[in-house]
Amino acid sequence: MRRSRPLARQRSSPLNEPNDSFRGVSEPARLSDVFRRTMVVTEVDIDELGHASNIAYLRWVQEVAKGHSAAVGLGYPQYQALGSVFVVRRHEIDYLRSALAGDTVELATWVESWSAATSVRQTRIVRGDADLARAATTWALINTASGRPRRIPELVKSAFARGEGGDAGAAG
Repeated sequence: MRRSRPLARQRSSPLNEPNDSFRGVSEPARLSDVFRRTMVVTEVDIDELGHASNIAYLRWVQEVAKGHSAAVGLGYPQYQALGSVFVVRRHEIDYLRSALAGDTVELATWVESWSAATSVRQTRIVRGDADLARAATTWALINTASGRPRRIPELVKSAFARGEGGDAGAAG
């Protein structure tokens, strides 16, 4: 009979970084360059409380991750050619301050760690010097034919490690 083991959490909490640390993330804390995108909060993002909704923050986390991937040459067509796609396994978001319509915010993301079939990506959403949200997302690479997890190929890891498109701002 096979014994199950509890899963060890090998990543840090998104709150382990100082408020503006994504601007100078230390090498051990990330395995890719920091990718940044600036955007303006629109009326569509605003909920009945008058600030950006939780769903908007979640959408921004996913969009900046996809932008980072495309910026390093791994858009959806490249993943299709690999017969694989990354899907979200877990989002963990700490909402710290509200974003309002018209605010200019910076989204910053980087790959923090890799395991056999998953990666952990950190994201910061910032307005000026103030963190609005911090997120940690676990992405799993799935074989599109079988729907099962698959090992992340070295070419995927190396594309992020090369830093193509990192710190590119509006790239992607």
